[in-house]
Amino acid sequence: MKITKAVITAAGRDQHTLPLHMLVDRDGVKKTALQIILEEALAAGIEELGLVIAPGDQAAFRQAAGAHAARLTFLEQTEPRGYGHALLCARDFTAQQPFLHLVSDHLYVSAQAQRCAEQLVAVAAAEHCAVSAVQATRENMLPHYGAVGGRRVPKSKDLYQVELVREKPTPTQAEQELVVPGLRAGHYLCFFGMHVLTPGIMPLLEAQLAAADGKHIALSPALTELAARERYLALEVAGRRYNMGLKYGLLQAQLALALEGADREEVLAQLVEVLAQRQK
Repeated sequence: MKITKAVITAAGRDQHTLPLHMLVDRDGVKKTALQIILEEALAAGIEELGLVIAPGDQAAFRQAAGAHAARLTFLEQTEPRGYGHALLCARDFTAQQPFLHLVSDHLYVSAQAQRCAEQLVAVAAAEHCAVSAVQATRENMLPHYGAVGGRRVPKSKDLYQVELVREKPTPTQAEQELVVPGLRAGHYLCFFGMHVLTPGIMPLLEAQLAAADGKHIALSPALTELAARERYLALEVAGRRYNMGLKYGLLQAQLALALEGADREEVLAQLVEVLAQRQK
């Protein structure tokens, strides 16, 4: 399975400005969050980039994309009908092909030379199926993420067969439905903010939209249906995701990039200095 297209959703009214923020990447270079996300996709071998935006946002995102703007296809979500609807806006762009999907309010720091999206795309290509990146996440963070339930693939330390997906489950619901053997107590496999999805996801989103009677639609119910229809895996990626939409999320993302980068020692020294001044 060859994955050459990526869809990045950036139309959410409460988060659509996050990709426009300026950060310093691991090489010490100032870039917008959008540029860092686009480079994550391009490093995974992606050739075509579709960006789902709200009407009127194209100029701002084109500028924020910098040198990568020429690679973008802008896809407008003309009405705010939810995350699932935003992804459905890329139906014609994906054109019955598997695609990498990234959210625009997360940044990623890999724990190895291969970047997070590269790891995900490589597994999806090898397994010939949809694969969602996940991260073992503490119970208190469940209100911020979708989570999966399933079982570990035999002889694999980081692959899981997905059986169920729940969007921002309660701790009680997670304990009843999403416990995965082998994880630490109080931890669940929550979404990482990136997926490789097969063409089968689009008809499921279409059916969900048709039955929604004007309401918002989410991605998680369609993923649960996808798991019932075809092989669908979750990969525990070697790395960490940083949700910029959380309180202090931008700060955490910037610190993570800085502490993994070329200026690590300088940043650590500055942090120590700040902490020392607070002790005076």
